[in-house]
Amino acid sequence: MHLKAMNLSDGCQEYFCPERSVSLSVYVILYVAAAAVVLLTMCGNLLVIISVSHFKQLHTPSNILILSLAVSDLLVGVFVMPLHLPWLIESCWISGPVMCLVYDFVNFHVTSVSVHTVALIAVDRFLALSYPFFYSEKISPTVTCIATLFNWLFLLFYNFTLLFINGNFTGVACPGECVYNIDEVSFFVDLLVVFLMPCTLIIILYTHVFVIVKKHATAIRALQVHNSTSKNRVSDKSERKAAILLGILVFLFLLCLLPYYICSLVIPNSNPYYFFVRDVSGIFFLLNSTINPIIYALFFPWFRKSLKLIFTFKVFNKDSCLMNVM
Repeated sequence: MHLKAMNLSDGCQEYFCPERSVSLSVYVILYVAAAAVVLLTMCGNLLVIISVSHFKQLHTPSNILILSLAVSDLLVGVFVMPLHLPWLIESCWISGPVMCLVYDFVNFHVTSVSVHTVALIAVDRFLALSYPFFYSEKISPTVTCIATLFNWLFLLFYNFTLLFINGNFTGVACPGECVYNIDEVSFFVDLLVVFLMPCTLIIILYTHVFVIVKKHATAIRALQVHNSTSKNRVSDKSERKAAILLGILVFLFLLCLLPYYICSLVIPNSNPYYFFVRDVSGIFFLLNSTINPIIYALFFPWFRKSLKLIFTFKVFNKDSCLMNVM
């Protein structure tokens, strides 16, 4: 489906949604699928937020970062997906100029927060395995909360400034379209801040993390460590397991993230397949917010136990926040 455009006297183009070229049944299926994805994203991440927030046993530095990621993913499900998916189905913007502004700002913000939070997860695992004594003494949930709050506020200021200096809050949006203005300098600055720097940090740190995990596993096998090991060895084992599980989360995040940025960098706008590839890679980018809670349910025992307590309404019991979910 292609957009029809009509040149106006003020230089703006008025876009009209094209007539549907698919059957009504397919059209309904697309909207039902979009609604299902939105609901799954919102409910899944809301359950993660409730679990980590409610149970005190889950108030660890790593889980605080998972909570931050779940909040950004929830915002994707609440503000970004309900606007983006109908845009793809209708092939034009139908939500008006105000919602376009909200969409652009929230999309910029939650995307950058997600990438930086995953980078903080990589830093957290690297410190936990490389400097365990420093980590246990200095990296507390309070410290992680402060770092997370700073991350959100810094990126809030950064994205507002980026959009403001490019005139996105003062420009007049053309009916039927939702575009943002970013000059070349701002584009490369944003690429550096939101993609290249954090992703490079993620790859480097997690390479070190898995090298450390492999060395520890080799050392344990060589020493033939039994189950009756000291508390430090048990703690060390749990840190390695956490590193592997969070590594899966990071790997799938990069797998969903990279196609979109590769498309933006490699494929020129003049390529006839650019918009199709961009839309498909953009869907994978958004679906990462849906996938993350599924990863927690599959690989994190504490999340499964939390879900059981939530669905059986035991969270409403007195002192339920003190229940064992580990």
